[in-house]
Amino acid sequence: GNVLPVGGIKEKVLAARRSGYRKIVLPEACRKNVEQIPKELRRQLRFWFVRDVLEVFGAALVGFEKTPAVTGSKPRRRRAAVLTH
Repeated sequence: GNVLPVGGIKEKVLAARRSGYRKIVLPEACRKNVEQIPKELRRQLRFWFVRDVLEVFGAALVGFEKTPAVTGSKPRRRRAAVLTH
């Protein structure tokens, strides 16, 4: 299935960052919402924008290093958050 857009991206990303997550999987439809996140914070995170569940599984199970990402700087931790409603 398709990955549908969710709301509250800024708040979800801020909460994930506070919890120590540095890698974030988001629906492709929410790409424009990432610009609401402060630039300095965006530089500390890696974002994967996915369109279908297979891309989510690829990121979560195969590994983020092999999945296309948008990044500012390479994060130190190997934790990831998949944001859903």
